[in-house]
Amino acid sequence: MRERIWAPLPLLPLLLLLLPPPLWGGPPDSPRPEAQREPGPLQPFDLLYASGVAAYYSEDYEQAVRDLEAALRSHRRLREVRARCARHCAARRPLASPGAGPAAELPFFRALLERARCYRSCQTQRLGGPASRHRVSEDVRSDFQRRVPYNYLQRAYIKLNQLEKAVEAAHTFFMANPEHMEMQQNIENYRTMAGVEVLQLVDREAKPHLESYSAGVKHYEADDFELAIKYFEQALREYFSEDMECRALCEGPQRFEEYEYLGYKAGLYEAIADHYMQVLVCQHECVRELATRPGRLSPIENFLPLHYDYLQFAYYRVGEYVKALECAKAYLLLHPDDEDVLDNVDYYESLLDDSSDPASIEAREDLAMFVKRHKLESELIKSAAEGLGFSYTEPNYWIRYGGRQDENRVPSGVNVEGAEVHGLSMGKKSSPKIDRDLREGGPLLYENITFVYNSEQLNGTQRVLLDNVLSEEQCRELHSVASGIMLVGDGYRGKTSPHTPNEKFEGATVLKALKFGYEGRVPLKSARLFYDISEKARKIVESYFMLNSTLYFSYTHMVCRTALSGQQERRTDLSHPIHADNCLLDPEANECWKEPPAYTFRDYSALLYMNDDFEGGEFIFTEMDAKTVTASIKPKCGRMISFSSGGENPHGVKAVTKGQRCAVALWFTLDPLYRELERIQADEVIAILDQEQQGKHELNINPKDEL
Repeated sequence: MRERIWAPLPLLPLLLLLLPPPLWGGPPDSPRPEAQREPGPLQPFDLLYASGVAAYYSEDYEQAVRDLEAALRSHRRLREVRARCARHCAARRPLASPGAGPAAELPFFRALLERARCYRSCQTQRLGGPASRHRVSEDVRSDFQRRVPYNYLQRAYIKLNQLEKAVEAAHTFFMANPEHMEMQQNIENYRTMAGVEVLQLVDREAKPHLESYSAGVKHYEADDFELAIKYFEQALREYFSEDMECRALCEGPQRFEEYEYLGYKAGLYEAIADHYMQVLVCQHECVRELATRPGRLSPIENFLPLHYDYLQFAYYRVGEYVKALECAKAYLLLHPDDEDVLDNVDYYESLLDDSSDPASIEAREDLAMFVKRHKLESELIKSAAEGLGFSYTEPNYWIRYGGRQDENRVPSGVNVEGAEVHGLSMGKKSSPKIDRDLREGGPLLYENITFVYNSEQLNGTQRVLLDNVLSEEQCRELHSVASGIMLVGDGYRGKTSPHTPNEKFEGATVLKALKFGYEGRVPLKSARLFYDISEKARKIVESYFMLNSTLYFSYTHMVCRTALSGQQERRTDLSHPIHADNCLLDPEANECWKEPPAYTFRDYSALLYMNDDFEGGEFIFTEMDAKTVTASIKPKCGRMISFSSGGENPHGVKAVTKGQRCAVALWFTLDPLYRELERIQADEVIAILDQEQQGKHELNINPKDEL
């Protein structure tokens, strides 16, 4: 399935949301298409969506809720019908193999036509009309993939004073848009309104197989192996069901990138091959689709094999050695050279009673059939790529790396007491639940950078203060480019500050800076500097804290806070309230809860300051009580504060009472699943610019030749 990179839609917690115009084309106050709610043909979800958006703009929130909820039901029903009809017709109308002799291919094409007729008839009957009514634009399709309808719904429900439903909608949107800066504040506001004990965070679009897998891991790590087995087995059933649906949906229309369909002049067999290869590649990629969390770019590594890895040990722990052996052999279908699991197979075989023949116990049939089909698809796609001349590189779908598993390829939450006594090859014992070794004092990598304070001097853990990360000239250049690219709010559109009404908040991302530079609206060199200094900061943080794995960008933001005149007398608020970056700070309980909607994937944070010609605005660390200040830092040009993002480092910003305070805010993650999408796009832009620059050098033109 194709992945898209996009910019999340901004959202306001308390004021009217500035949303895009209705997708059906009319202005907000135009008559909207009447939504059909009585029994009958399934109403196209794009019309219902447009009707709901129009109602929202007309402040008819009851109508907006009805139409938007109906649009979501219609979209869900359409997917179900397409998947069910595909399965039904594949079973009822199998494709015949071509025979020999004259007209040998006709039985195959007869079967093909019968399946097409079955599929059309099935859809027409179940939808109550032709399937062509449900073709929608790519923009609408993208909105539903990004869960944008829930963005509208959460505000409409708040207007109707239906808090629980607003929370559900907000959380559902947030799960697919984890870098949406304002949504977290929305949900926090709702938590305050409802009370934490009342508020239940529900993801209405949660994928059952991912939910069951997470539940299985949770019980496994708690050594509750019976329940772990129950949930992992349930996750596998749901996974293979989702796989069938994913593959069925791939059989829909395909977009040919090089030409318009009506202008396509290829012959019969070339046209069929072109279309079928696109469908087959899409189906082959369902492995990645099903392993990818909503809103993420990268899949969970080794996702499907991990089910069998967990199960082989869980079944062993409950004494079901035959099933443990089946799961271990299933895992080896995808990782045949895994020495630890090979050792486990030998050990499980030694535990069988005399009535069981180890050679007769084979790998789980569900995975064996899956792997057989996956390998055949891979061979066919590679053969077609070679024969038809298109480019294809087979991804490594089952790659294993990092700290996801211990030496035995059993995930690290296992309680392995007694395993070595019984002879099971377990490698090292499970490690305590610490994200990483806490170290600091590594090299600063660049000349002129001045070390100021370490964690001990800043009265905390994993903290460092550095000076001269930027030069005075770079500070001036960044400050200059900031004035050309900043948007009021930038991510908080319509609200001058996300935290206080006494300041104006402005911001911009790296991608936006590069875009403006490419368009000539700001100097491209200055936009490039924003990109380069953020990369410099990342390398410094990675080196100083002596991280043994790559640090990725999670979010990058240039921010300026400006004191509003006439609003600074007797201020008691903060420019940015005390918080932690990857957990929900609970000062009364002296806890920081690492759970949604917090950005739980963030591991390190950094702030790189650009100026000091303002009053107030000190950066402060506090104790978990959010009151006791442990360190206070005055920003200045080139100064950088960096720290780990957890509850050990609550922090905030004192009120800016005069002037403008500008900084580059950076958040990092050790998990590549949570890489900043805009940063990946920015990397691509930089690569293109570097390529263009290299091309100019390669021309090697002698200036005299131009005379």
